[in-house]
Amino acid sequence: MIASSMAVIQHMCSAPLSRVMLPRSLVFSSSRGLSILSAARASHAVSQQVLLGMSEHELQQLALEFGQQSYRGKQLHHLIYKRKVKEIEDFSQLPQAFRNDLQEAGWKIGRSPIYHTVTAADGTVKLLIKLEDNRLIETVGIPVEDDKGLMRLTACVSSQVGCPLRCSFCATGKGGFSRNLKRHEIIEQVLAIEELFKNRVTNVVFMGMGEPMLNLDSVLEAHRCLNKDVQIGQRMITISTVGVPNTIRKLASYKLQSTLAVSLHAPNQKLREAIVPSAKSYPLDAIMKDCRDYFLDTSRRVSFEYALLAGVNDKTEHAVELAQLLHEWGRGYHVNLIPFNPIEGSEYQRPHRKAVAAFAAALESRKITGSVRQTRGLDASAACGQLRNKFQKSPLLTESENLQSQADVTVAC
Repeated sequence: MIASSMAVIQHMCSAPLSRVMLPRSLVFSSSRGLSILSAARASHAVSQQVLLGMSEHELQQLALEFGQQSYRGKQLHHLIYKRKVKEIEDFSQLPQAFRNDLQEAGWKIGRSPIYHTVTAADGTVKLLIKLEDNRLIETVGIPVEDDKGLMRLTACVSSQVGCPLRCSFCATGKGGFSRNLKRHEIIEQVLAIEELFKNRVTNVVFMGMGEPMLNLDSVLEAHRCLNKDVQIGQRMITISTVGVPNTIRKLASYKLQSTLAVSLHAPNQKLREAIVPSAKSYPLDAIMKDCRDYFLDTSRRVSFEYALLAGVNDKTEHAVELAQLLHEWGRGYHVNLIPFNPIEGSEYQRPHRKAVAAFAAALESRKITGSVRQTRGLDASAACGQLRNKFQKSPLLTESENLQSQADVTVAC
């Protein structure tokens, strides 16, 4: 799946805990005339609060603020992340009064329904998840069985509804941009894949719809939760970007052990601007300098994504130029070659296997390590944004809006 990446940092999915929790000064016994529930209701009157994405400690604090013992927070954590319960009313291990208090105070788990599923012959599954505002996002589950019969399950997750960067080869960009995803809307994609496959997700790649660096706050919050609460190792998580000024340096400051994958797609600035319009604001030399500094700051190798487009950037001379560029800016880089996934209405074509092999050989002969990404889910509209574009260019109508629309048609007739 091709990353359709780029950035501007937005607020996190839920308010800080200090804003959403009931102050201890407001926790009175019912005999003193103010119930916990009424105080909590006043505290949360502004908007619904989301449990998904909260740490065990935060959930323990929440339980205390509702007059429960802290172990109820541990139970909440287990129910949300291990049992993957989707509705508070189904928290059968919790007292009914606590469940009622949470719901009346505006809390929800933050899970969304699956709108559509497509399964490819190779086992790849693409999901459309219907968000609360009736927008659709894609997530992909990619199973790979090793020689020992063990399955590696990768979740390819979206970070935005659509993408504002409009890379010329990307179906997501053609579908337009709506908004950033909130923290829980990223996390729930991984849980949905685990439920569908009835298996743990071992790897997460932020290579779905959107540019992760344009929603970095929510991406980092989701990253923390996936690592600490869903228990996926940091080294098993990859954050992809087409490159947004200043964000690689910001990401480096967090000293994550995850992989940074930068989508180059071209060995020079002129060609890159033709393929990735946003490249005009972030010259190739500036990206390469930031990547070099990222390695120096984190000791983590940067991986480069290169979508091979037939007759555009897949010639041997392009490979030679790419190798020269990478050697100029350091050593130890890895290149993932991604043969283009055909999309409807695109002028680009998938390169022939011989062209892909020649490109890879040219890199290898110049001591650049590379790999050709195995194409998965071609029969499941696996290219980023393809499936969503089939079903949605604007928010889905609610049931009431749909009925009104039908009534308007009837009147018009």
